[in-house]
Amino acid sequence: MTEQLQFSEPVEGTVNPAAGEAAKADGMALALANAPVDWIARCADAIEVMARRGVEFQAADLIAEQLVDEPDSPNRWGPAFLRAAAAGVIEARGYAKSKRATVHSSICRTWQGTAEYRRSAA
Repeated sequence: MTEQLQFSEPVEGTVNPAAGEAAKADGMALALANAPVDWIARCADAIEVMARRGVEFQAADLIAEQLVDEPDSPNRWGPAFLRAAAAGVIEARGYAKSKRATVHSSICRTWQGTAEYRRSAA
């Protein structure tokens, strides 16, 4: 076959990075707005524990270490980690297969406590 693959033009408005970020922010706000307040607090504490250790970690590690339970919705994890990152507690380190069986080894972000946070927590 010698024909070149033809791509159609993108649908108007579907490629808009600013709109994508706005939709992400709205979704994260919604995920936390109706989250159990006690889970949000326990998760924040668990992230801080792992951050102080200085090791690379993911959500599954918080559960494995028995620092926090699985949330009522997996949509709670992202906002919890991003809130900690915005506060300077953790920073993104990379990506790995999730260790959580409930998400079938999908790719997830890995995190590590920031050097500044680890110094201040020492």
